[in-house]
Amino acid sequence: MDILKIKPACKDYIWGGDRLKKDYGVESDLNPLAEAWVLSCHPEGLSLIDESGTKGRTLKEYIDEKGPGVLGKNAASFKTFPMLVKLIDAAKDLSIQVHPDDEYALKHENENGKTEFWYILDSAKDAYIYLGFKKSISDEEFRERIKNNSILEVLNRVPVKKGDVFFIEPGTLHAIGGGTVLAEVQQNSNLTYRIYDYGRKGPDGKERTLHIDKALDVTRLKPAAERKSEGNILAQSRYFVTRLADIEGSFTLDTSEDSFTHVLVVSGEGSLSSGEEKESSYKKGDSFFIPAVNGSLVFKGDGEMLISVIP
Repeated sequence: MDILKIKPACKDYIWGGDRLKKDYGVESDLNPLAEAWVLSCHPEGLSLIDESGTKGRTLKEYIDEKGPGVLGKNAASFKTFPMLVKLIDAAKDLSIQVHPDDEYALKHENENGKTEFWYILDSAKDAYIYLGFKKSISDEEFRERIKNNSILEVLNRVPVKKGDVFFIEPGTLHAIGGGTVLAEVQQNSNLTYRIYDYGRKGPDGKERTLHIDKALDVTRLKPAAERKSEGNILAQSRYFVTRLADIEGSFTLDTSEDSFTHVLVVSGEGSLSSGEEKESSYKKGDSFFIPAVNGSLVFKGDGEMLISVIP
């Protein structure tokens, strides 16, 4: 069984910090470092396979070489690699934004929509996110508040702490507040519509682009739907199922030919193996892609893992 350690594609968005380097071992020359795409076949950020002594092939090149069977039966209905996983360091507030669903995105952008969930890894004492509205508002009020920069007054501001889980459906207005580090599992998409960005300017000295008309088309003008995790299952959708594994000494993960498996180590260290093969070490921040095959992985050590598959 192949156990592929993945090197992330990295992004230097203006709201990023340095914690992904310091706390999660991400190697990058970018400053700030906002996102590490620890599992990605998206053309705007291709993850690499960590191969000793070489730059490494992209994960997409490996999949193209091996064939679609490595993704498993459940991925056959998707035209592209279905999942994208990130580590995100929001040193500053992100823009207020929304993602479209597949129908709108494919029609207007020739891109997938975006369903996602967040697992809070660490946060400042007063950290928060915005998620949906405090109460339903009209289309007219929404438009007026965008014009007069008062949209924050009607958004639902939610305090966050380590271990919190948030599921963000398409059409839900949202933003990560500064002082938050999180893991994000999402559809394979990089499509975001900004409606408010605090008047910030990008590296070119100009205010960053807003996407008001499209955001107006897709935003649900009401409180966000509540989605609760069930036991160690943190999030479920047609695009991914993610669970939390707490490793204390030893843990066996059964893999399947139904789906590839992605493992993101969010704390701890130890080793993993698939029986007769040589053990590989793991530490906080490591990412592993395991092709779809019936087998078992044995983890030894301690820590927490986010384990994601295609349902």
